[in-house]
Amino acid sequence: MNLLYVLCLAQATFAATITYNWDITWVEANPDGKLRRPVIGINGQWPCPTIQANLGDTIVVNVVNLLGNETTGIHFHGQRQQGTNTMDGPSGVNQCAIPPGDSFTYNFTAYPAGSFWYHSHNKGQYPDGFRGPLIIHDPNDPYLGTYQEDLTLMISDWFWTQMPDLLGLYLNPANNAGIEPAPNSTLVNDSENIKFAITPGKTYRLRIINVSNMASNYVQLIDHEMTVIAVDSVNVEPATTESIYIATAQRYDVLFTAKSTASQNYFFISSLDQTMYGGVFDITIPNAYGYLVYNPLLPLPAVYEPTIFNPIDDFSLIPYDKEPILGPVSQTITINMIFENDAYDINRLTYVAPIVPSLYTVLSAPASDVLNPAIYGVGSNPFVVQYNEIVEVVINNFDTGSHPWHMHGHQFQVIYRGAANTPMWDGTQRLSQVPVRRDVIFVNTNSSTVWRFQANNPGVFLIHCHIDFHVEAGLTATLIEAPNRLQGALTVPADHLAVCRHDGTATVGNAAGNSQNFLNLTDRWSPHRQVNSLEPGRG
Repeated sequence: MNLLYVLCLAQATFAATITYNWDITWVEANPDGKLRRPVIGINGQWPCPTIQANLGDTIVVNVVNLLGNETTGIHFHGQRQQGTNTMDGPSGVNQCAIPPGDSFTYNFTAYPAGSFWYHSHNKGQYPDGFRGPLIIHDPNDPYLGTYQEDLTLMISDWFWTQMPDLLGLYLNPANNAGIEPAPNSTLVNDSENIKFAITPGKTYRLRIINVSNMASNYVQLIDHEMTVIAVDSVNVEPATTESIYIATAQRYDVLFTAKSTASQNYFFISSLDQTMYGGVFDITIPNAYGYLVYNPLLPLPAVYEPTIFNPIDDFSLIPYDKEPILGPVSQTITINMIFENDAYDINRLTYVAPIVPSLYTVLSAPASDVLNPAIYGVGSNPFVVQYNEIVEVVINNFDTGSHPWHMHGHQFQVIYRGAANTPMWDGTQRLSQVPVRRDVIFVNTNSSTVWRFQANNPGVFLIHCHIDFHVEAGLTATLIEAPNRLQGALTVPADHLAVCRHDGTATVGNAAGNSQNFLNLTDRWSPHRQVNSLEPGRG
């Protein structure tokens, strides 16, 4: 992977700089035609725009927070951020939250190529609309000559109530069963009944991106076979299927070939998996439909929900480069996920944001302490790994629900995934020898999933369930990867430090804000603390 990144940088001589200037604003929208409500948009528009770039391009996003009543920040989901860990986006981890009225610049190299998305990593904002596609094109993509047109299909659940109110209901102690609010509808491209103009005989690449708060969806193009060619931007050997099952934050790239004649039009469906929800609920619009329009003069077909979906098993997919299983394992990270005492936790701890963002702790810590997980605070669920280690991550899901788990900064090898309600991982299970790679994997109910990666991207990266209710409830861990290699090699931009000053967030010290003794976290819960800074002459 490092070699690929070096080659990517070598191409930068011919690369472009793609610049976006974004004012983050409130916008009124009614995507399902049922209820108009405020959403978070860009430059007064919603849906949010698509970012398009080529592999190796520099992407610059100049952000001004004009929301007025909320801080914000952007994560570019799936981008590796090699050497640009300050640009990964989660507030309290890689940056301070951007206060209302402040500006902030993200600047990073487009790498890797594939289908991605961007979204706020703050306060449940992306289910309120702050999300959009991010497409990185590769001139050497092995499938480039097999299709003639590129389409994007973004699917999501949708709530008529804004997230602050939904989080209040979900996190209320009276909700002792931990039941998530059910959505009201399902959207395609943040709308309903969208139309794709189709030319007979043409082959299309369809990039399917799930930007839901919680919902997994079945997607099927009626009477059209799909060929999966990539998952989470990793090219795979072609695999045909009639439908896919796509969890929150996952992406599938598929090819489909149009019929030879324009004698009729067809529909496609995105059907919400209602088995994910507990309690009593009534989803008004559980299915979203769109149309493959061969002839606009012909009527659109009547829609229906198939009696059964037969999705491909993503664990069975084979990466195009056939990378073998990594080993031997240098370190194992075990994450026991359980719902108890009316809350989700990891190894019996719920994530609590540190006073100093974790990356800033790395950059300001004494070299003698930087590899010590204690300085990052037990509440951040920190796991420290050293450079180039082969790391195995074991997710044991003791919950009665399934969860999509995501790791920033890497595409990991999924070496084992247990079926629902099977024995937990004990190291004796059969492993995939040429494992599929993803950055989001669906972990089944009462079972384990195991992945591996090589720690060759120094940085601070989150490992978390991508159900946004669960993120806000603290179902998150922190990967501190080769922190000793970050010191002296990474500089925090001045505008990033400026938002910290305006937000009153310290940028020097351990998780408790202690910059004198990094091993002393006794002030972790103190509401009164000195604001330090990484800027020269301050702190």
